[in-house]
Amino acid sequence: MKTSYTIVGKYERDEMLPSIEVAKNLARLLDTTVGYLLGEAANSNTFKDPAMLQRLNEISSLPEEDKRCILYTIDSWLQNAELRRHLHIGNKTWLLTRSYYLCI
Repeated sequence: MKTSYTIVGKYERDEMLPSIEVAKNLARLLDTTVGYLLGEAANSNTFKDPAMLQRLNEISSLPEEDKRCILYTIDSWLQNAELRRHLHIGNKTWLLTRSYYLCI
């Protein structure tokens, strides 16, 4: 990125704001998004990951029924992952399969 140390120092001390073009270039160099750099997603790595953001945008552009089915499936997988995480007890993992708990 073509800029001086003085300018970067001013950005860091909030004495100056970068232009939109500079912010875009910086985000591209850091492999993130402008929104992440602006703190709009400080607690979420989703918006830091351009590939994940692209996937979410693609889902968002689908017809409502397709979007609903995909999100329902994702929610189910997330719920299953959370359940598995909570059912790990001691040195054994308990899985909920249909209506049974299996120890593996």
